Amino acid sequence: MSQPQTLASLFAERVQLLGDHEAFRAPAPGGGWTSLSWKQTDARARDLAAGLLSVGLQPEDRVAIISSTRLEWILVDLAIALAGGATAAVYPNTHESDVAYIVADSDAVIAVAEDAGQVKKLREARSSLPALRIVAVIDPTGLGAPGPDGSWDDGWLISLDELGARGRTHQAGHPAAVDDAITGLKPEHLSTLLYTSGTTGRPKGVELTQGNWVYLAESVRQIDLVDHDQLQFLWLPLSHSFGKLLLAVQYGIGFTTAVDGRIERIVDNLAEIRPTFMAAAPRIFEKVHARVTSMAADEGGAKERIFDWAFRVGIACVRREQAGRSIPPVLGLQRTLADRLVFTKIRARLGGRISRLVSGSAALAPAVAEWFAAAGMPILEGYGMTETSGGCIVNRPGAVRIGTVGVPFPGTEIKIAEDGELLLRSAGIMRGYHSLPEQTAEVLSADGWLATGDVAEVDADGYVRITDRKKDLVKTSGGKYIAPSAIEGTLKATSPMIGQVVVIADGRKFPGALIALDTDTATAWGQANGVARDDVPTDERIRTLVQDAVDTVNLTLNRWEQIKQFRILPRELDVVSGELTPSLKIKRAVVMRDYSVLIEEMYR
Repeated sequence: MSQPQTLASLFAERVQLLGDHEAFRAPAPGGGWTSLSWKQTDARARDLAAGLLSVGLQPEDRVAIISSTRLEWILVDLAIALAGGATAAVYPNTHESDVAYIVADSDAVIAVAEDAGQVKKLREARSSLPALRIVAVIDPTGLGAPGPDGSWDDGWLISLDELGARGRTHQAGHPAAVDDAITGLKPEHLSTLLYTSGTTGRPKGVELTQGNWVYLAESVRQIDLVDHDQLQFLWLPLSHSFGKLLLAVQYGIGFTTAVDGRIERIVDNLAEIRPTFMAAAPRIFEKVHARVTSMAADEGGAKERIFDWAFRVGIACVRREQAGRSIPPVLGLQRTLADRLVFTKIRARLGGRISRLVSGSAALAPAVAEWFAAAGMPILEGYGMTETSGGCIVNRPGAVRIGTVGVPFPGTEIKIAEDGELLLRSAGIMRGYHSLPEQTAEVLSADGWLATGDVAEVDADGYVRITDRKKDLVKTSGGKYIAPSAIEGTLKATSPMIGQVVVIADGRKFPGALIALDTDTATAWGQANGVARDDVPTDERIRTLVQDAVDTVNLTLNRWEQIKQFRILPRELDVVSGELTPSLKIKRAVVMRDYSVLIEEMYR
């Protein structure tokens, strides 16, 4: 069997090899979980692929998916690959105007919408989307009864089930249609258009090819990051490169994935699924850390003292191991006891079987990484961008260096520019920005080097440390450079009460900070202390707790980096208010605009 060159052929090979083995698991309508084998996944995806072909999909034609993470998203994405098209992914919480922009900019000819709410966005923009021929809806609840032909809006809107039915009819007359489409694919063909989060301006469409995903899948297979017999819990947004990367890796390795994108169900799902592998953004690990530590503090007494002792022991062991030093016998015995009394219980909350945790999409605070490692769940922090197909550098199992993002994938070249910027070259680098040749040329050289915009260092063993975003380095009025993200991450790790931080320093005489409380921790504190949720941010006891955390962090900083003033925000920053991107990155410009009065108060 020849080496697969496209995502479609990679999946087809996995179906041939694994057949009746479980591929996916998803929530069942009546409760519990339903399972699909590789063969069943292939059959459902082929029906949808033939349906796409029946409505005129041509090679590299774009199909927009506007949906949360769910099994149907994966089946549609697979169908698009098998039909030779390209997925244009849209976050479900994207504002109507940006949905219209992305669908139009991507030249999507077909769209798949999750529900009536997403259909509404497309209906209202229909007049500005002349290329959009048909829309398929996953859940048609609330749309009323369809017409005799199974459609709404004079055939413009159909259900996803109807698309599959049309595919089965199409295959009856053209049994080789899907196989012919797969055969016609080449590695350089467009596979995915992922739109960057857009912390400033309109999002750019990143063109990722069939070959990009195959390279990523093969690279992860080579480094044994995850095994074929593992069970992944996938909840990450599939409109993000990190989520889509995990699917490509699954097709390349053949493990099973339980998929459910409902954020509020993460903890319950961990207990039900009992996965062995999960990837997440740092915010999820920060939430777990904050929740567990605050619960221990609430218990007080001997339990809190045992908890604190266990982590002092565990972190001491982690730091010795990181430094290449042996664990003294007494400390080793203490760690065994700490594991029995505390750490096993924490691992049980995550299902009890986790052997791989992977962090990406933003910097992970070293203190949080140490905490998880102490509990027996080391996090493999990695690095990637949408422009690198989601990943290119990662720590390896058994060889984690906390504070770094690991070493490059096989075949990924790195170098550091004169100004400290990290440059990358590999087969995973994007084809370019869609219809933006000038912006592509700004970051991608003629010989294939991608300018990441991140400042980095590489140690003697090849481990990469990201120090900050090049554009986020700020200079105080005294001429001192500050890396805000490092300070922000340390503050969040120091206190479970702190949820988000925005450090202000550019052109200012000293650094200040806007601090949002962690909603869960603040609510629990309010309930325990008889304070209404809305009044928690202004309570003097909360200010004292935050001040203690700031003072603790300041002791680790240079004088010019220390936070001299801070303001507590009335609520957490969120996507709806435009303060976060859909992938939960802070839009600094928006936050600084919205809270300009508080900022100016700090510098009076």
